Amino acid sequence: MSTIRPMRPKDLFKISSTNLDHLTETYNIGFYLEYLTKWPDLCQVIEGMDGNIEGYILGKLESSPYPAPISPYDPKTSPDPNYLPWHGHITALTVAPSARRLGHATALSSALEQQADAAEAWFVDLFVRESNEIAKTLYTKMGYSVYRRVKNYYNDGEDALDMRKALKRDVGRGTVRGEGEKPFEVSPDEVW
Repeated sequence: MSTIRPMRPKDLFKISSTNLDHLTETYNIGFYLEYLTKWPDLCQVIEGMDGNIEGYILGKLESSPYPAPISPYDPKTSPDPNYLPWHGHITALTVAPSARRLGHATALSSALEQQADAAEAWFVDLFVRESNEIAKTLYTKMGYSVYRRVKNYYNDGEDALDMRKALKRDVGRGTVRGEGEKPFEVSPDEVW
């Protein structure tokens, strides 16, 4: 049986086997350490019985760096659709190829969502490559929907889909778009 636990700095020496997928973004060690320093509760691993890391998630809690256009923030009255209220963000989520289809991605995401809910976040969001059909299907099954397309987001020019899942604070679901609503496009400089 695998166990979810907080990520530790020494785990960074053992996660390379989880990053073997061409769709997984691999970051430099300083990036991972920054997340562990700023958001330790939102960085977790799934460790197998053999001690190997089978998957991990990096997350953060944040809001736009500028004040809400209308205070207090309400998604129904905000004139700026790009303003990001207090929310959780999944920066990286990956599962080793040998540990896929065991529910690890769902378990890690759910753990982050619970932390974001406890911090009274409006929603959890993530960016996924438009071509990553497996991830898009997984996130859709978990209740995420496409909020917007970020044109040319990745270094190779591929678009990203900004997917969101409303949390308890967003009773009216104003921070997400429903099935059938057309997501709008933004450029990377409109996303921070």
